[in-house]
Amino acid sequence: MPVALNKILEEKDIDRIIEMAWEDRTPFDAIEFQFGLKEADVKVLMKKELKFSSYKLWRERVENCKTKHLAKRNETIDRFKCNRQRAISNNKISKR
Repeated sequence: MPVALNKILEEKDIDRIIEMAWEDRTPFDAIEFQFGLKEADVKVLMKKELKFSSYKLWRERVENCKTKHLAKRNETIDRFKCNRQRAISNNKISKR
């Protein structure tokens, strides 16, 4: 098991990590920056927390998504978050 998963994550953190992992625009580097989990750790977490069929769908989606990996990402995108999102604090997203 990856080392980072040995740390205790609160349920709200796990929920946010899963949400970020499903978002196409959120790269794994953003999850690592905020929660300290590398891509392999996120994959282990997703496999543990999701139903197997959901995990398979997610893995297929991630493999085909160019925005999840910074190396594949369009170089004009230089931020982790949407420009309409409030600075990340307590994982709250501003309402329009």
